[in-house]
Amino acid sequence: MDKPEVIKALTELKQQPKRKFSQSYDLIINLKNIVVKQNPLDFFVTLHNSNGRKIKIAAFVDQELKAQAKEFCDLVISEEDFAKYKDKSVGRKLAREYDYFIAQANLMPKVAAAFGKALGTRGKMPNPKLGCVIPPNANLDALRTKLELTVRLTAKQGLNLQCLVGKEGQSDDEVADNILTVYNHVIKNLPNELQNVKNLYLKTTMGKPVRI
Repeated sequence: MDKPEVIKALTELKQQPKRKFSQSYDLIINLKNIVVKQNPLDFFVTLHNSNGRKIKIAAFVDQELKAQAKEFCDLVISEEDFAKYKDKSVGRKLAREYDYFIAQANLMPKVAAAFGKALGTRGKMPNPKLGCVIPPNANLDALRTKLELTVRLTAKQGLNLQCLVGKEGQSDDEVADNILTVYNHVIKNLPNELQNVKNLYLKTTMGKPVRI
């Protein structure tokens, strides 16, 4: 897949009926020759451009990072507040409402004990691969910027991967770059690379899918 093919699909989508709101673009990668129940797929991809999605971040931090966390995160949970989330329903609500969770490294054992069940089952425990387990001198402004550009693709039951790659109003070049970034990352991480890709589609929120 190359950029002209992506631009062509975007052009086709723009010919569909307009909506009264700014629609999102979703990339759908259908897979083949892979048993995801035995080998589930779970990818994080950092885009070069925004995909238009607003994210919410919750932070488990100590005094060293509390001021920064209040500036750059949407919720700050100190160790003394952990007890407030013991109720299972409160923990589940927290997991639903926030996209990413970051934690100061020295607090991780206590975070795992207090929030492991609520966050772990939803794949939302602070992820060291994403830089979400942080030292006391971390730059949370830079981390937030990275997470705002990060998308996650998972396939644990069905044979497809899907993620948001942009919004109407963005330039075709930006959206196309995001699509190619995701595609190239996925290809490199599939067991048999291109042999595991059946086809690709691009769609808007309310539109019909267009094959790339």
